[in-house]
Amino acid sequence: MKLILSSNSPRRKELLAGLDVPFEVRVIDGIDESFPADLPTDEIAEFVARKKAAAYTVCEGEIVITADTIVVLDGKVLGKPHDLDDAAAMLRQLSGKTHRVITGVCIKNSVKQKSFSVVSEVTFKSLSDDEISYYVNRYKPLDKAGAYGVQEWIGYIGVTSLSGSYYNVMGLPVQRIYEVLKCEFGIKA
Repeated sequence: MKLILSSNSPRRKELLAGLDVPFEVRVIDGIDESFPADLPTDEIAEFVARKKAAAYTVCEGEIVITADTIVVLDGKVLGKPHDLDDAAAMLRQLSGKTHRVITGVCIKNSVKQKSFSVVSEVTFKSLSDDEISYYVNRYKPLDKAGAYGVQEWIGYIGVTSLSGSYYNVMGLPVQRIYEVLKCEFGIKA
């Protein structure tokens, strides 16, 4: 079986590589990631992951993995920031609060498809304006849902608690993916 990761994210590549299962990266640019406005927040990431998977024609012997991660605070979805000011505004919203990180995953081969979502809760301390400014100007928050990477400086100094999968917060719930690949698709390390 040839495993294909549909993501340019360096974090997702690193996490999937940690499963010791050979894979290649194949990305289709320009996939529409919109979702219905009335879709419950808990269903958005999985909906988008399935939408991404639908763009792929999977040949016999191939398995494709697509994923989407969102941050939800008080029922509102925080996607990727548009610019550094937007990133700083998102971090101010997350400051001193608990939010949910939801990653939807879709795994499919030529005959079947399995999708699921994994939810983690993250609590930030109250972040100072100086801490927010330092992070957004030294790191790359624009490619991250909620404008932060838990594995980066802001996670080191700001996260006071995390419930659920740490790797989910990084963008790929590898434990659950491994179980689905093993049990549903016969893939083992």
